[in-house]
Amino acid sequence: MTDAAVLVVDDDEFIRDLVSSARRIAGFATSTAVGGREALDAIARDHPDLVVLDVGLPGVDGFEVCRRLRTEGDQTPVIFLTARDAAEDRVSGFTRGGDDYVTKPFSLEELVARVRAVLRRTGTAPAGAGVGGRLRYADLELDEDTMRVTRSGAPVHLSPTEFKVLRYLMVNRERVVSKGQILDQVWDYDFAGNAGVVENYICYLRKKVDVVEPPLIHTVRGFGYVLRTQP
Repeated sequence: MTDAAVLVVDDDEFIRDLVSSARRIAGFATSTAVGGREALDAIARDHPDLVVLDVGLPGVDGFEVCRRLRTEGDQTPVIFLTARDAAEDRVSGFTRGGDDYVTKPFSLEELVARVRAVLRRTGTAPAGAGVGGRLRYADLELDEDTMRVTRSGAPVHLSPTEFKVLRYLMVNRERVVSKGQILDQVWDYDFAGNAGVVENYICYLRKKVDVVEPPLIHTVRGFGYVLRTQP
């Protein structure tokens, strides 16, 4: 399956960059648009699998973008992203055809979970997501719904942070990721810790995951880490 295509629409560059980074942790092919008219053009041209749509856009706002899509028979899933958290705003969003509603400030993990849930409901899951929120690589399986990990069918007991690090490696299987990328995606974006914390957690994971052959977690000296069956 190819990556799920997600269009992120927000006039705030920081928010666009932040939400777009979801593709690095969830396998999304992400594109962006700044305003409502640009969003409508991009949806008609590119047919994304899902739209993360800010409500407070200049000109044509997010509610109106979604209303026009539904009026034209376009059922592309829409997750509204907004600072408005009043009940009437949520109702307004859903009555215009929105599929979910996330308020600012938000955590990226929450938004990624919402995107994945909507994609599963509509039958389009990101590459590598497996069935029902499961990630698989070789004989390693991670179930995001039950928070369980197995290797060769045997349970692997991980802490919440170990789980997040392993998930990031599995999403980026056979792709080298740096310590900085792991810090950004597993810990807070403003985390100012030493990259040595990543080395510690990779060590913890190896002791739990690579207890059978072949080892899956490899160091690429000078670059970072990678999940693959060969060194």
